[in-house]
Amino acid sequence: MKDLTPLLAEPGTSLAIVGATDRLTKYGSIIYRDMKSKGFPVFAVNPYRSTVDGDQCWAKVGDLPETPTIVVLVVPAKRGIGVLADCADAGLRNIWIQPGAFSMEMKDVLDEGDFDWLAEACVMVRARVAAV
Repeated sequence: MKDLTPLLAEPGTSLAIVGATDRLTKYGSIIYRDMKSKGFPVFAVNPYRSTVDGDQCWAKVGDLPETPTIVVLVVPAKRGIGVLADCADAGLRNIWIQPGAFSMEMKDVLDEGDFDWLAEACVMVRARVAAV
């Protein structure tokens, strides 16, 4: 595990939000809109949507038009394991797993892979700290 928080203070840091949605009560929606409002370039990733908040949405991280600095997982751990395989295939190494989306199975995959990762920490809260 590695603290990815310092990346949030670097200019140009971009985020892929896996689980982004227009369902306003879901964390995938709240996080996507919050990070976008903070000025981060954000990419919505959700295989069940074509847009989020009026922005294009991609089915998987490997489809993104550019490499995000951090991939933020806001999906159940069972789905997250598949996303980690997609991240590995796409060469994406900075993985942020939101509270409630982490499992010991994921930890094993993360530890065995070539990932820098942080789990059970809220990217919205850490972004506020990084901005200070």
